[in-house]
Amino acid sequence: MNGWGRVNAALPAAALVLVVLAEVVSGRGQVVLGLAVIAPLVAATSLSRQTTVAYSAAAFIVGTLLGLYEQQYTFETAVAQSVRLLALVLAGVLAVTSCELRLRRERQVTRLGAEAAATRAVVRTSESLQRALLGAAPQVPGLEVAARYLPGDQGAQVGGDWYDAFPLPDGRTMLVIGDVAGHDAPAAATMAQTRGMLRALAGSGHTSPAELLTALDCVLAGLSLDTLLTVTAVTVDVRGGAADVPLRWSNAGHPPPILVHADGGAELLERTPDRLLGAMSAGSPRTEHETVLRRGDLLMLYTDGLVERRGMTLDDGTAWLLRALSRIGGEQVDRVCDGLLGALGSRGDDDIALLAIRNPR
Repeated sequence: MNGWGRVNAALPAAALVLVVLAEVVSGRGQVVLGLAVIAPLVAATSLSRQTTVAYSAAAFIVGTLLGLYEQQYTFETAVAQSVRLLALVLAGVLAVTSCELRLRRERQVTRLGAEAAATRAVVRTSESLQRALLGAAPQVPGLEVAARYLPGDQGAQVGGDWYDAFPLPDGRTMLVIGDVAGHDAPAAATMAQTRGMLRALAGSGHTSPAELLTALDCVLAGLSLDTLLTVTAVTVDVRGGAADVPLRWSNAGHPPPILVHADGGAELLERTPDRLLGAMSAGSPRTEHETVLRRGDLLMLYTDGLVERRGMTLDDGTAWLLRALSRIGGEQVDRVCDGLLGALGSRGDDDIALLAIRNPR
């Protein structure tokens, strides 16, 4: 017990002693025995229930003895003395009740504190797991790249959104943005599986976006995964150091990429998207599109959490994103990503993954 604890434990006893001393010093006729009630009330503020009960009993005994000392137990004063003793009993009951309520609140606060600490630990672990699953920040030789992941506000801190960038055997680079339905550990596990399968398929020769997603369809059909996946796969070709970087992409039900031109205009690369991964017959061919990333242009890949917000339609969210990118798209890629997330104001219900790529001027 520390110094303050010892002081708190001694205060009720000191109160009883002071009451007795005051009664003795003031002399008979100066009835202060009612002040004995202070002891259990003081005990109720900081000591245990058992100690408060003990001080309540002690206050009653002290009050009774002081009544004898004051010669209060006579026929004339019997009613008044009985009322005083009853008040001591009621005060003791009140003190014990107050003590019990205090202890209950303290237990609740302790429990909530432990739960909060456990939740913070889970959140930190979950965030570390999600970062580990996403891997190191993507890099593409010759291009400026930035990526961000922001979990939704459900508290799970893990989910199915991901980004990736990796070299292909022919020297091009594959960029991927994807979303597995769900905001929990199973979604994160499916995301990790899909991310690994995409890399393995690309490394085995499926180097065009449409071909890669078609091959992934076949693999997913064999695994019988009962979940929904959307993916956009993009190849960038920086071989030869040309000013214009060819882009080819295929979209499996994912929000379309946005191309921010060097002059500030933002273009939604909206084409008729193929169906979600796993929703097509195995081997059904997917379509592929192409454009170029000119000097100063920026390509933004994102998941639907960025444009599907509470109280906002998908069209409104996409229009907001186009306006925001027209305004800040010329800044450094890190600032563009941070600016978009900062403009949201708060976390939404869904996770958000961003992958921004710029062809330097």
